[in-house]
Amino acid sequence: MNSVIHSQISVRKRGGVIDDYLKIHDLMDSTKELCSDNRHRILHTMWGIKRVIVPIFGHTIINSDNKVVNVKDLCEQDHILPDYLNRFIPTLSDFVNCIDNSGASQYNFKEFAENYQDDKELMELLLSPLAVTGLEKSLLITHNSWFINEIVPKVLNREIEIKDFTITPCDLFNNMQFKLWMDNGSAYPESCKFTLGRVVG
Repeated sequence: MNSVIHSQISVRKRGGVIDDYLKIHDLMDSTKELCSDNRHRILHTMWGIKRVIVPIFGHTIINSDNKVVNVKDLCEQDHILPDYLNRFIPTLSDFVNCIDNSGASQYNFKEFAENYQDDKELMELLLSPLAVTGLEKSLLITHNSWFINEIVPKVLNREIEIKDFTITPCDLFNNMQFKLWMDNGSAYPESCKFTLGRVVG
């Protein structure tokens, strides 16, 4: 699906017009420019909603029908669930567990962290994948040129110094294996293997 189709889903469910929702759906799918397959969906998680989408757009928006729309519900029900056949919402850990350990071990996150160790707000955002997953390799998601230059200014509403970066989105996706569950819900990720006391998938 593309952002227009997702916005059409939002219009059917919540009223208003496509333009009320297009920017939100565009941002959720902006990672398509980083990766050409469905590994790109790292924002299609509760981490992505909580740490990126809601801080940028707010908890609610007012659509053209003057109705209050919950942004979290919009992201879950109109974007993520339809992308996975309404079967599940993957966790950030599902994506991080697909990152190769040996490939990720070559990056010096501690050296990167020296640039923001005195900035509590930025530190909390950049370290949030580690807090959620407990895995250092998850920092590839936030410690790269795309997240710093594209996402951080929108979330924290601040300018970012222009400079070279040693870690790029390619470093993230080149070290991430493609799994069948990423392909529009063709299988279940690890976080959803046990449902109602039974094994699924």
